[in-house]
Amino acid sequence: MNAAMQPATRRDAAMPFPVSPSSLSLAPPRGGSHAARAMRIAGMAFGALLLAACTHPITMVTDPAPPRSLQHLVQKKVAYVMTDAQRDIQVVTPGGSGSKVSYYPYRDLEKPVRDALRAVYRDVVVLRTANDAKANEAAGVSLVFTPQIRTDSSSSSLIAWPPTSFTAEVLCVVTDAAGAEVARVRAVGNGTAEFDEYKSDFGLAARRAAARMAAQLASAIRRDDKLR
Repeated sequence: MNAAMQPATRRDAAMPFPVSPSSLSLAPPRGGSHAARAMRIAGMAFGALLLAACTHPITMVTDPAPPRSLQHLVQKKVAYVMTDAQRDIQVVTPGGSGSKVSYYPYRDLEKPVRDALRAVYRDVVVLRTANDAKANEAAGVSLVFTPQIRTDSSSSSLIAWPPTSFTAEVLCVVTDAAGAEVARVRAVGNGTAEFDEYKSDFGLAARRAAARMAAQLASAIRRDDKLR
């Protein structure tokens, strides 16, 4: 899978409808009159404005979480690592009709990662580093999960910009309280959405991918005896 961790240079406002600027036809009137020339200039200016807005912000934040059964939780306190610098990473990946979408993968996927851990363990906290053994011991943390996130998107639409397909992947390096690696767990979530579904919910495919990634991550952790 292609990684799509290209920082965005700017975050433009989304159009109020999911039609890509590149799919709109601006045919200026012909003729030599002053009115025709003025309309051609106005049309060119409007087209330039639309083309400047071809990167559309979406969000991957999702409400559904993997089920949490108190009777089956592993009685450990674990942590995941997430820094402010990671939360501020903005990514641009393909949308439909030549447009692109921008989002913040670490910020948006922090909740799904936390929800996956809460579906397995009694207590979950967040840390800024995985290598502070004294802080981990003082906090009573048994395991530390350091997620590495990759995303990608695409669209089969020729006229609408929201992605119809989205992939969210997380690889967690798991260490003990002293910083020694214990295991690695990987989860991939794929989400799709068609026009009738996303016409008022532009990030739907992304959120579906995030929810499936969280469910797969919880399952992968449960299957690994070293993480129990």
